[in-house]
Amino acid sequence: MTETILGSEPAIRLTAFFGVFAAMALWEIASPRRRRDFPRVIRWTNNLALVVIDTAILRLTFPILVVGLAVLADERGWGLFNNLDVPVWLALLVSMLLLDLAIYLQHVMFHSIPALWRLHRMHHADLDFDATTGLRFHPVEILISMAIKLAIVTALGPPAVAVLLFEVILNATALFNHANINLPTSVDRWLRWIIVTPDMHRVHHSVDPRETNSNYGFNLPWWDRLLGTYVAQPAKGHTDMDIGIEQFRTRRDLWIDRMLIQPVRGPASGYALDASRQGVSGPRLDLDSQPEKARLSEEQGED
Repeated sequence: MTETILGSEPAIRLTAFFGVFAAMALWEIASPRRRRDFPRVIRWTNNLALVVIDTAILRLTFPILVVGLAVLADERGWGLFNNLDVPVWLALLVSMLLLDLAIYLQHVMFHSIPALWRLHRMHHADLDFDATTGLRFHPVEILISMAIKLAIVTALGPPAVAVLLFEVILNATALFNHANINLPTSVDRWLRWIIVTPDMHRVHHSVDPRETNSNYGFNLPWWDRLLGTYVAQPAKGHTDMDIGIEQFRTRRDLWIDRMLIQPVRGPASGYALDASRQGVSGPRLDLDSQPEKARLSEEQGED
């Protein structure tokens, strides 16, 4: 069965991607959480064109990707789990948890190091928030991320099926938690204990750096809660908050040529360790304000 699953990797990846993307796109049209400030034709064409470029560069740069490396590691006895006598189900479960933790830590790293933030801020510079935002990453960031994942797979020696499942789930959850969909507050309140929801991740795309540097999880929400980077709701509320970063806020910045050169434009301000932000506390809410109480009651509930 494992051979069948691995042999169907391209079909599994494409089916999951197009299925989830189509579902999120239809959901966004039927029940959007926020109004759109920019036409889909501009953002979607440029964001999706970036996916094509990222994929082509990735395939041309690396002779082997993570699933193939996991198979090779198994054959040659590389990595932790290929040298431990543990049940396959346990190796699969622990591998997926550790891979998710690694992605969380990588995300924190891209917010904490100025040179890496220059690359990653292109993802944050999208001025609307929908499923295509979850696909918008600079090609150099994609290459660095793949190199990190290859190193982790080599050291960990996870089952190849675990790597494939993790990759498919991570891609699907990235589409889901960036989607502009209106989940009922009660559903979001409980669902965000299991998976990162759009309302939880949208806080991370706030223009306020104190909120940008929170809620780093893409799939599992537990790392943010355990490691102190969780913020329940944006200070201005989900419908009034500003999406993006301060530096790139024009319609022209949404075009792919401007996205690709963003790393070399302007200062690398707004990242987690920015000296100008040291000593600034996290977002504060005026809980005595009646409008604020009403908004929290409506949006947050008891979290």
